[in-house]
Amino acid sequence: QVHLVESGGGLVQAGGSLRLSCAASGKIFRFRSMGWYRQAPGKDLEFVARINSVRGAEYSDSVKGRFTISRDNAKNTVDLQINSLKPEDTAFYFCAAGNPPSDWGQGTQVTVSS
Repeated sequence: QVHLVESGGGLVQAGGSLRLSCAASGKIFRFRSMGWYRQAPGKDLEFVARINSVRGAEYSDSVKGRFTISRDNAKNTVDLQINSLKPEDTAFYFCAAGNPPSDWGQGTQVTVSS
């Protein structure tokens, strides 16, 4: 089990950028996959991005080309660089360990104004 804490969310104008960070209390190298998910108001939880130590990064079609996931096993962090933000990116963003996820963070709010 690993404790995950997200940070970096906020209010940003459309077209802007944010960098979300997920800090883990344990060793994330134990998890082959680390990912980010999001949930918009009134909508289901949605996969955003995943980084696998063997297969590399994968993204949902809605964020491909705008979001970049990275991990630093030495620092036990997983970051999500989000560029060219759109109002429809407004959501609560969660970091998760494993695939399927076994551990979740509390989330960080991203709000994009038009």
